[in-house]
Amino acid sequence: MLYLMKKTPLYDEHLRLGGKMVEFAGWQLPVMYSSITKEHLAVRRDVGIFDVSHMGEFFFRGPQALEFLRWATLNDPARLKPGRAQYSMLPNDRGGVVDDVYVYRVGEGEYLMVVNAANVAKDWEHLNRLAQGFDVELENASESWALLALQGPRAEELLQPLIDAELAKKRKNSTFTAVVAGAPARLARTGYTGEDGFEIFVAPADAVAVWRRLVEAGAVPAGLGARDTLRLEAGFPLYGHELTDETNPRCTPLAWVIKDKPYYGREALESGECSSRLVGLLLQSGIPRAGYRVLQGGAEVGTVTSGTQSPLLKKGIALAWVGSDAAAEGTELEVEVRGKPHPAQVVPTPFVELGKK
Repeated sequence: MLYLMKKTPLYDEHLRLGGKMVEFAGWQLPVMYSSITKEHLAVRRDVGIFDVSHMGEFFFRGPQALEFLRWATLNDPARLKPGRAQYSMLPNDRGGVVDDVYVYRVGEGEYLMVVNAANVAKDWEHLNRLAQGFDVELENASESWALLALQGPRAEELLQPLIDAELAKKRKNSTFTAVVAGAPARLARTGYTGEDGFEIFVAPADAVAVWRRLVEAGAVPAGLGARDTLRLEAGFPLYGHELTDETNPRCTPLAWVIKDKPYYGREALESGECSSRLVGLLLQSGIPRAGYRVLQGGAEVGTVTSGTQSPLLKKGIALAWVGSDAAAEGTELEVEVRGKPHPAQVVPTPFVELGKK
């Protein structure tokens, strides 16, 4: 029921702009404003802006903050200098993934982790349980931040006049504090679209003013629909689809995130067999959707986890778990779309050439 759902600080702004609201992870969020394709192409070719205030933010502080995060995550935060960030995952003790996350080293002995909205409660319980025995303080600051994602090849150009920092010096995966449109903010040169851009953390009370200044400067408001098609073109996973408590990241193109160090659940993760692998599929016809069967010679060999029609390629693209024997690049398969098999080929991701700054 709508009245039970959470609202971000930008809820009324979305309505004012004509956003079509839907439920996502317990929040009311815009799926689109005008059209998914227009918003998608705005991000690929110019600059768009998303409200991602539903994401969760956890802080870790104390003498053993780093030691704890090295144990709790698959990537290695010991490689992070202050002001740097990395993509990572939280392993469980079954060889699967609790969540995929971003970890930011915001200072000496202080780290920020951004987690998926649907997993905030689960991740918080999991991390607090793991923290027993470590000298580390955990803070769930999810209610203290609004988060805006400015994404696209023109993101730096649009943002520069509104900020008191020299953006050209900020590399990908950097994080820093600044004043944006008069509001104190933390920024990160990160995002979920495959394009250049900045994620902007501001106080909820400042969210509307900052959003309006960015939109007035030319950022195109974009909703969940474009966010999903953009991340799929980029080959990025969505937790609950490509990654779950049961999926082993060793069997995905994201295996690079696993570093050789002690971490929770290592034995289970390393002993798991990759009988299936996560692959990209390109279709010449038909639009694949999550749950569709993947076939080889009429026999089922896998399942689509995410699928759409690529606005850039104008062809169907999908991520799918398929049997290891059918996972080699170039393998010819079929995806069953509404009862009819459509030819598909295993291809590398990302599906499109992603823009650079």
